[in-house]
Amino acid sequence: MHRVAGLPGESRPVGLTLALGRLRALGATGLRVALPVPGHPLGLSGPPEFNARALAAEEAVTACGVALGLVPEVYEAGPEGDVHVEVVWQCMAIRDAPPADVPSLGEAERELAQALREATELLAKLDVAGSGPVAQAALDAYRARAEAGRQLLAPGYPPRAVRVLELAQKVGALIGIAQGSGGDEHGAAVSSSQIAARAEALRPVERTARRAQVAAYNAFVEERMTP
Repeated sequence: MHRVAGLPGESRPVGLTLALGRLRALGATGLRVALPVPGHPLGLSGPPEFNARALAAEEAVTACGVALGLVPEVYEAGPEGDVHVEVVWQCMAIRDAPPADVPSLGEAERELAQALREATELLAKLDVAGSGPVAQAALDAYRARAEAGRQLLAPGYPPRAVRVLELAQKVGALIGIAQGSGGDEHGAAVSSSQIAARAEALRPVERTARRAQVAAYNAFVEERMTP
């Protein structure tokens, strides 16, 4: 269940349908996604209070046309075996400014291709990419999802946005495999120096992949806003 709290004109949390209609009535013309992490406020524009909540959640939505943003808070309730999840989106005022560090689709595609090449070469050289049965199972699962032909974006997005998102998600999956899905695997990295070297190689690639995802998801809004 998803509800929105703090919406102007509403004294209590409301459902998504009413919330989106109210945002539209307030002047919202579209929504952007933000995927920030500590040290990288990707997609955010302030103020500090909103940024802090978004960084804690590592995701947020900002409205175009009205200075409002939404940050999700996830709750679990119910007895064991019958737990349900509820998401409450906190609506807050944001700064009317361009979102931070979001590239164009063209920039994202070029950066992603280059980062993937550089990281692949470095990881192969260090021999610290993810390996073993868990990594292989994760790779097989990713390939199965890709072959299923799932729809990445809603109709109306530019074809380049689909390509960028597909590549960004592929890179994200490979990063997860290299890091070890369980958090305690380190591929072929057996020393602390090898583990540190692998983490250093993956960090800029992960950052680039997140930037590319934001660029792809926001492409529909950005294209409409371009004169």
